Amino acid sequence: MANHKSALKRIRQNESKRLHNRYYAKTMRNALRDFRALTDKKEAEERFPKMSSLIDKLVKKNIIHKNKASNLKSKMAKQVSTL
Repeated sequence: MANHKSALKRIRQNESKRLHNRYYAKTMRNALRDFRALTDKKEAEERFPKMSSLIDKLVKKNIIHKNKASNLKSKMAKQVSTL
């Protein structure tokens, strides 16, 4: 158990930030799952910039790594081009 007030506060802060990050990461994964299920090329082309933006925002907030974001966007672009 923590011995200082600041350590107790840090524990509370870490927990709230962890839940916040989990929410945004899960939201991105759900959106990515829906994007991968698309079969219409026109709709996929419309949603691709929004998905890229969402992923870039998570990188900016350090929720996912920039290389993971690059891999995800690359795979999405490849999927759009093959539709």
